[in-house]
Amino acid sequence: MTDKQIRLEVTYALPDKQALLEVVVEQGSTVEQAIRASGILQRFPEIDLDNNKVGIWYRTCKLSDEPREGDRIAIFRPLIADPKEARRRRAEKAKDEGRADKVTGGRPNPLKRQEGDEEEQPD
Repeated sequence: MTDKQIRLEVTYALPDKQALLEVVVEQGSTVEQAIRASGILQRFPEIDLDNNKVGIWYRTCKLSDEPREGDRIAIFRPLIADPKEARRRRAEKAKDEGRADKVTGGRPNPLKRQEGDEEEQPD
């Protein structure tokens, strides 16, 4: 390693296996160049840099960004489910099960009378 080279780590993880590879690249190399130099694309052919997001120390960055000495480049997997949609489904389920107020979406007030629980008042 020369003064004009930097040492980086490139990481990618699947549920059943993961890889953390060390790579030495020229200073001024981009994130994409470091990923390609690491050989991780051959180890995991399903990685598509056009679709997978990347990050430095798990903070998203662009493929054209320049990493610094000792940085860890992470290749993120695509999301399986849209987080907003998953949250909406959980909230609907909680309302249906009575764990959430049907109007406000918050926790039901135990002091508030339930529908049909009202007693008839004698005249």
